[in-house]
Amino acid sequence: MHITLVQSVPVTGAVIVTTPQDVALADAKKGISMFSSPQVNVPIIGLVENMAYFTPAELPENKYYIFGKEGGKRLAEELDIPFLGQIPLVQSIREGGDDDSVPAITGNDAVTQKAFNEFAGNTARSIAMRNANVAPTQIVEITER
Repeated sequence: MHITLVQSVPVTGAVIVTTPQDVALADAKKGISMFSSPQVNVPIIGLVENMAYFTPAELPENKYYIFGKEGGKRLAEELDIPFLGQIPLVQSIREGGDDDSVPAITGNDAVTQKAFNEFAGNTARSIAMRNANVAPTQIVEITER
């Protein structure tokens, strides 16, 4: 799917989504490698860590690292790509996704709002920096060898 997309439209860049555990980080590395390859050459906007920690609604200051702690953050540092943020595992995000009519950011859960606002702000900054320093991405022409 990723190759088809970059062959169909010019892509500004890729946001890599991972979870903190090692198996997900290995997949994220593969995605970063594919987008960064000379044949594809799509800039990496950054990496976001989904399900970074669990925060129960009744204890919003508590963080439980069910899937490991800061694996995405470490990977971003290791590969020298922007770390865009951590999205917690909270019930309101799941409910908003299931409902289809209530985006998680518009709910009244402060933990969710903070996480998505930080992610959106960091992503916008990373795109602005990419646009200031890199020529527009072209549709990728992949030829067989």
